[in-house]
Amino acid sequence: MAKVPAAAVAASGLVGGYGVARWTKKRPLGGVALAAAGSLAAYEWNRQAGPRAATALTVAYVAAFAGSHPLAKKVGAWPAVFAVAGGVAAASWAVTRRATV
Repeated sequence: MAKVPAAAVAASGLVGGYGVARWTKKRPLGGVALAAAGSLAAYEWNRQAGPRAATALTVAYVAAFAGSHPLAKKVGAWPAVFAVAGGVAAASWAVTRRATV
Protein backbone atom coordinates (compact mmCIF):
# COMPACT_ATOMS: atom_id res chain seq x y z
CA MET A 1 0.00 0.00 0.00
CA ALA A 2 1.30 3.47 -0.90
CA LYS A 3 2.36 5.69 1.96
CA VAL A 4 0.89 9.19 2.16
CA PRO A 5 3.52 11.81 3.12
CA ALA A 6 3.03 13.56 6.46
CA ALA A 7 3.17 16.90 4.63
CA ALA A 8 0.09 15.94 2.62
CA VAL A 9 -1.72 14.71 5.73
CA ALA A 10 -1.03 17.96 7.59
CA ALA A 11 -2.10 20.18 4.70
CA SER A 12 -5.21 18.06 4.15
CA GLY A 13 -6.06 18.34 7.82
CA LEU A 14 -6.03 22.13 7.71
CA VAL A 15 -7.98 22.34 4.46
CA GLY A 16 -10.30 19.46 5.32
CA GLY A 17 -10.98 20.69 8.84
CA TYR A 18 -12.06 24.06 7.52
CA GLY A 19 -14.09 22.48 4.73
CA VAL A 20 -15.94 20.15 7.10
CA ALA A 21 -16.68 22.99 9.52
CA ARG A 22 -17.91 25.25 6.76
CA TRP A 23 -20.08 22.76 4.87
CA THR A 24 -21.62 21.04 7.88
CA LYS A 25 -21.93 24.31 9.83
CA LYS A 26 -20.60 22.38 12.84
CA ARG A 27 -17.26 23.78 13.94
CA PRO A 28 -16.58 20.95 16.41
CA LEU A 29 -16.83 18.45 13.57
CA GLY A 30 -14.21 20.43 11.66
CA GLY A 31 -12.09 20.37 14.80
CA VAL A 32 -12.31 16.58 14.90
CA ALA A 33 -11.05 16.38 11.31
CA LEU A 34 -8.28 18.88 12.09
CA ALA A 35 -7.20 16.98 15.21
CA ALA A 36 -7.33 13.56 13.56
CA ALA A 37 -5.11 14.64 10.68
CA GLY A 38 -2.80 16.51 13.06
CA SER A 39 -2.43 13.43 15.25
CA LEU A 40 -1.60 11.21 12.29
CA ALA A 41 0.88 13.76 10.96
CA ALA A 42 2.52 14.10 14.40
CA TYR A 43 2.88 10.32 14.61
CA GLU A 44 4.58 10.25 11.22
CA TRP A 45 6.79 13.24 12.05
CA ASN A 46 7.93 11.48 15.21
CA ARG A 47 8.59 8.25 13.36
CA GLN A 48 10.49 9.92 10.52
CA ALA A 49 12.36 12.75 12.22
CA GLY A 50 12.16 12.20 15.98
CA PRO A 51 10.36 13.80 18.90
CA ARG A 52 11.95 17.25 18.69
CA ALA A 53 11.01 17.69 15.05
CA ALA A 54 7.53 16.27 15.70
CA THR A 55 7.01 18.75 18.52
CA ALA A 56 8.17 21.69 16.41
CA LEU A 57 6.00 20.67 13.46
CA THR A 58 2.98 20.11 15.71
CA VAL A 59 3.44 23.59 17.15
CA ALA A 60 3.65 24.92 13.58
CA TYR A 61 0.43 23.05 12.69
CA VAL A 62 -1.46 24.56 15.63
CA ALA A 63 0.04 28.01 14.98
CA ALA A 64 -1.01 27.76 11.33
CA PHE A 65 -4.56 26.97 12.37
CA ALA A 66 -4.62 29.91 14.78
CA GLY A 67 -2.88 32.23 12.32
CA SER A 68 -5.33 31.47 9.55
CA HIS A 69 -8.08 33.30 11.44
CA PRO A 70 -6.56 36.82 11.43
CA LEU A 71 -5.13 36.21 7.96
CA ALA A 72 -8.63 35.36 6.70
CA LYS A 73 -9.80 38.85 7.66
CA LYS A 74 -7.24 40.29 5.26
CA VAL A 75 -7.27 37.87 2.31
CA GLY A 76 -10.40 35.75 2.72
CA ALA A 77 -11.05 32.39 4.33
CA TRP A 78 -10.03 29.94 1.61
CA PRO A 79 -6.87 31.81 0.56
CA ALA A 80 -5.80 31.97 4.22
CA VAL A 81 -6.41 28.26 4.74
CA PHE A 82 -4.51 27.33 1.58
CA ALA A 83 -1.63 29.65 2.51
CA VAL A 84 -1.12 28.18 5.99
CA ALA A 85 -1.62 24.64 4.70
CA GLY A 86 1.10 25.24 2.12
CA GLY A 87 3.41 26.64 4.77
CA VAL A 88 2.95 23.64 7.05
CA ALA A 89 3.37 21.23 4.15
CA ALA A 90 6.60 22.93 3.10
CA ALA A 91 7.98 22.87 6.64
CA SER A 92 7.00 19.22 7.04
CA TRP A 93 8.58 18.25 3.75
CA ALA A 94 11.80 20.11 4.56
CA VAL A 95 12.17 18.53 8.00
CA THR A 96 11.20 14.97 7.10
CA ARG A 97 13.19 15.06 3.86
CA ARG A 98 16.31 16.10 5.72
CA ALA A 99 15.75 13.36 8.31
CA THR A 100 15.43 10.58 5.74
CA VAL A 101 18.32 11.60 3.47
